[in-house]
Amino acid sequence: MGESVIREKLKLLPDSPGVYIMLDEEGAVIYVGKARILKNRVRQYFHTSEKPVKVQAMVENIADFSYIVTPSEVDALALENTLIKKYKPKYNILLKDDKTYPYIKVHTREEFPRISITRKVKKDGRYFGPFMGGVNCKDLVDVCAKVYNVRVCGVSVAEKPKKPCLEYHLGRCLAPCAHLCTREEYAHRVEKALSFLSGNYEEAEAVLQEKMTAFAEEEQFELALDLRNKIDMLSKLKLRRITSMPRDLDLDVWAYASNGLYATISLLVVRRGVMQGSRVFTPEEGAGERGETLMSFLTQYYQSHEFPHEIVLEEEFDDALFLEYAKTQAGRKVELTRPKLGAKKELLDMAKGNASEYLDKAISSIEHKNDMTVRACERLQGLLHLKRYPRRMECYDISDISGVDKVGSMVVFTDGEADKYEYRRFRIKTVEGANDFASLQEVLSRRLKKLGTDEEERFPRPQLVVIDGGKGQLSAVKEIFDTLGCSDIDLVALAKQHEEIYTLFSDEPVVLDRRDYALKTLQRIRDEAHRFAVTYFRNLHSKRNLSSVLEEIEGVGKKKRLALMEKFGTIDKIMHASEKELSEVEGIGEELAKRIHAHFEKL
Repeated sequence: MGESVIREKLKLLPDSPGVYIMLDEEGAVIYVGKARILKNRVRQYFHTSEKPVKVQAMVENIADFSYIVTPSEVDALALENTLIKKYKPKYNILLKDDKTYPYIKVHTREEFPRISITRKVKKDGRYFGPFMGGVNCKDLVDVCAKVYNVRVCGVSVAEKPKKPCLEYHLGRCLAPCAHLCTREEYAHRVEKALSFLSGNYEEAEAVLQEKMTAFAEEEQFELALDLRNKIDMLSKLKLRRITSMPRDLDLDVWAYASNGLYATISLLVVRRGVMQGSRVFTPEEGAGERGETLMSFLTQYYQSHEFPHEIVLEEEFDDALFLEYAKTQAGRKVELTRPKLGAKKELLDMAKGNASEYLDKAISSIEHKNDMTVRACERLQGLLHLKRYPRRMECYDISDISGVDKVGSMVVFTDGEADKYEYRRFRIKTVEGANDFASLQEVLSRRLKKLGTDEEERFPRPQLVVIDGGKGQLSAVKEIFDTLGCSDIDLVALAKQHEEIYTLFSDEPVVLDRRDYALKTLQRIRDEAHRFAVTYFRNLHSKRNLSSVLEEIEGVGKKKRLALMEKFGTIDKIMHASEKELSEVEGIGEELAKRIHAHFEKL
């Protein structure tokens, strides 16, 4: 789209809140932003004023833009978050490899509340956590059972009493399901457990100490040792308590460090006055302003994590907007503070120190990661004469043994990194016998037929398809590309023996230095496709009768199959056994062991 057309579109922008979407010349989304007034915000990108490096790079790649009007700016913030998650735009700051942490949940809505461990927080009980390391939440649940006899099972408490289970006989449950306690007695124990999980460890510590002494006197040393370990855990928790803070204080402390190209975001988690742990994220610096970038990151983070009662940070952004968004997500008020003195300021300084130190130490690893991902993709574009930058690469592989249980895999790399949510697997339906060429054609045909349909949103058009194989596999897949009119998608094959890259622009393969990051990227996606296919194949294969699998191997009769089964137990273990281990089985000599091993090595 020409500059004159963009100028005309800028004139039509409304005075409304909403989300704007920047597109490159291929129509790919490269940036998503939100605005209180779309007209003012979007026009800023096209002014001639000096811009930060990342912003300027993004603007130079804008070929078109679109926008979505929303009822309010809070709605725009929520929609921005959804679109970033969906499109993973190149110039947005992204929360990658998000990890959820365990919580302890007390099911307070139940008549006789139980305790469980979960990674999803809902509005249906009392939650304690997240537990980010150093303390195993299973140990805390175990203390609740040992000391307060609160149940940890999901058995329903019905009118008709059940037979008490082992937990009751071990003194870990009052057995409300067997009607061996009153509702009032059980509720009292639950209140004590809630107090314990809130950070009041003294009573539990005393009870554990008393029980440990009794076990030691009875010479039940294993039980005494287990309780001693629990007491040590509680001592460590008490050391994490921030004495200058109220015990009911829940904080997330955020700090941001950047050198203009790379960023680190540090988090300290405090729950009920106890330091739960810390974490440092290393997303690439986004193309927005510093505060705007952090707000975007936090909205992504809190989509899968519980909001604390208070968020502590230093960066300036639109507080009112973020707090309104937080209230809609958490269903309650969340405070935002920027302390100048006191314990919260000390925590903020600690988080800032963590972020800066990690940035200093991580720059070389971040640079290496970029060499292995984005820069490697840019290099592939030049070396292989690709039509476009291969932002989305798909690699395909086939796995079977002698044509049995044929499966195919599709692995996706986005900007040179594995995108496991996009992986797909296929069971070959139309091919008889072992025919990798025909199997590849079936898999690619089924996949590429989704383009141009309603399913393309779930299966976006790739820029590059990589095949595990050589000239033959490349030619077979090209037939499907020609039939389905996919000439705009680049196609290459990587042959494993000499790591030669076969392309459509030359009969001669491209041979790269084994140390070249571009080659390493192709090897990573090829090996990942192979791993994914083999894993799927083995899962299917192991479901079949063991005898039918081993019957395919010449010289393995009924007695030898039984001997193998008795020795290894499962087909998977036989598949992974070495020749030496196989030869040790009764009736299996070295030659037959070599034949069995070679049979499974074909995978």
